[in-house]
Amino acid sequence: MDSQQFRAALGMFATGVTIITVRSADGGLVGLTANSFNSVSLEPPLVLWSLARRAGSLPTFTHGSHYAINILAADQKELAQRFATRDIDRFAGVAWREGAGGAPVLDGAVAVFECANRSRYEEGDHVIFVGEVERCTSRPGAQPLIFHGGRYFTELPI
Repeated sequence: MDSQQFRAALGMFATGVTIITVRSADGGLVGLTANSFNSVSLEPPLVLWSLARRAGSLPTFTHGSHYAINILAADQKELAQRFATRDIDRFAGVAWREGAGGAPVLDGAVAVFECANRSRYEEGDHVIFVGEVERCTSRPGAQPLIFHGGRYFTELPI
């Protein structure tokens, strides 16, 4: 099995799309698009996500006390693409409020998990972050943005 075959097979799993946000030690805002998000536990409330070891934002997420996991709505495709783009001010013109521990919470998300940075595990070429959810909100009935086969969808075709 080669890595392209593995990646193609993983792409067949439809996921939601998140933007993970954190405030750096100097007060700067950092965020990135990710679809590696999952629930872990109801008691205590825990979620996880993963980040490539080579990501420039890894030290900020590693040392930050809190981060927010913003699950994107169907109408936020451009925001997902913006936070996946390198070398731009990802927060320019983006509406947000300050969440737990100063982590930015994006307006319009279908759900948000405000997490204390509980633990990390290094596995392969990624670091798995486990967050303890301190607050969460959701918009019942809101349509999520979906990622499948390398493309965004507002609903999967039947």
